[in-house]
Amino acid sequence: MLKIDSHQHFWKYHPVKDAWITDDMAVIQRDFYPGDLQPVLKEHGIDGCIAVQADQSEAETDFLVGLACNNPFVKGVVGWVDLRADNLDERLKYYKTQEPVKGFRHILQAEPGEFMLEEKFMRGIGKLNEYGFTYDVLITHEQLPYAEKLVAALQQQKFVIDHLAKPPIKAQEVETWAQDIEAVAKHPNVYCKVSGFCTEADWDNWQLKDIEPYLDVVFNAFGINRVMFGSDWPVSLLAGGYSKTVECLKEYLDPYTSAEKDKFWGGNAISFYNL
Repeated sequence: MLKIDSHQHFWKYHPVKDAWITDDMAVIQRDFYPGDLQPVLKEHGIDGCIAVQADQSEAETDFLVGLACNNPFVKGVVGWVDLRADNLDERLKYYKTQEPVKGFRHILQAEPGEFMLEEKFMRGIGKLNEYGFTYDVLITHEQLPYAEKLVAALQQQKFVIDHLAKPPIKAQEVETWAQDIEAVAKHPNVYCKVSGFCTEADWDNWQLKDIEPYLDVVFNAFGINRVMFGSDWPVSLLAGGYSKTVECLKEYLDPYTSAEKDKFWGGNAISFYNL
């Protein structure tokens, strides 16, 4: 079974476009390209990756498609398209001709929770399934109740929650997030990326014991068939980097069977993104 990193980013750094990368994130205030990632994947025995958008533009989608076409280990792209556009069908037909594009994402964490339930936005997501595209749900834990309504309304659409929905790990608050993520997990069309947890914890001092309660909830709620590994590289460089993330998850997964580990490290991402 191929091992797939289901969530990482490339960018040509620009201080205005990438204003979300603040000065306390200086380590990632630079360009990141496939040549930077490939040796890291090789070091950890990862065969390929999914490049996920970090900018809300079709230019970003086209940039990632170009990288994927020139770097075969980039197995797929989660791009951006205006899901509320009147010409959405035309754009989705176009991206269906771009083989690397597997799905789309909007940075919902920057929007009010009600945004994802707006009629035009929901209608746009409702079209993705017609073209065989997935949808990555990037939200904070406070937005989970809205996300539950979204996924419940669109049962035929394949969704994946990014970064465990960003639980309050640093504060070690579990209960409310757990109830809300479990409600989302009851919908069989929803997967969860075990990614991005390190930057929700204490960047400099987190350990597996800090993350374990959150992993327990997600693995129990979604089951081994709907969870997938994601590094969130290079953002994860802020909080221990690729190796610490991988080693933490390897230790956590130690009790699982080889077949179950195969699903987590690659099989579920291959299935979800139709690689």
